[in-house]
Amino acid sequence: MKYIGIIPARYGSSRFPGKPLALIGTKPMIELVYEQACKVLSTVVVATDDRRIYDCVIGFGGEAVMTRSDHTCGTERCLEAWNHLSASAHYEPTETVIVNIQGDEPFIDPEEIKTVCQCFENGAKTELATLVQPFATMDSIEVLANPNTPKVAIAFDRGSEEQGRALLFSRSVIPYIRGVQQEEWLQKGRFYRHIGLYAYRADVLPLITALPPSTLEKEESLEQLRWLENGYEIRVAVSHAQRTFGIDTPDDLKRANDYWKNMPK
Repeated sequence: MKYIGIIPARYGSSRFPGKPLALIGTKPMIELVYEQACKVLSTVVVATDDRRIYDCVIGFGGEAVMTRSDHTCGTERCLEAWNHLSASAHYEPTETVIVNIQGDEPFIDPEEIKTVCQCFENGAKTELATLVQPFATMDSIEVLANPNTPKVAIAFDRGSEEQGRALLFSRSVIPYIRGVQQEEWLQKGRFYRHIGLYAYRADVLPLITALPPSTLEKEESLEQLRWLENGYEIRVAVSHAQRTFGIDTPDDLKRANDYWKNMPK
């Protein structure tokens, strides 16, 4: 398989305009994301709708493509970038995997990218893949129930607790453990949070992008439910990498700079 990392990067953001160009230490955030992705992928491209971001990426020696400004999600932007790439070089879509890397996670662990790519190896017929991470037993019920953290119900492969297929994504707590006090759920059951790192086989990407919004997707505001409702299997792999944090607001940027100062250089 050939793996291509695509980093969607919009300039416009209601909470943080120009976020990809915000400095963390001495570098713009998009450069830090790009560097992390390049540690495990030989081809990484930034897909942006803004010339300033494009020029920044080219300026630090990266690869970028200009895309439309009217995309509603990163998956659509990945598709347009893939169309640019496949038009200028020969790629076999059934043997190419597009890894959608969030442009606001400057400290993403390269091991997570490697883990999601492993879902496509060893003859696997995987079409779509993503990552999950177990909730810790010391987490509070409030952390588990937070609707901003999507949860995943998984059917693990026989004899494995590392890979399986997603049964359902929800902002609610799944599964519900009947007959057990909620305060004891994390000690009695297994709960997984979704990590928003996606990978798609290149021939599947235009198919899922063409699907209309589905009922569950609109109710939960989770794009991946559209794929499940239309019969696609989403492979999931368990990540054991240390999670850091994404940048959504200027306050997050301050936290990121504090984190960067204490990182080993």
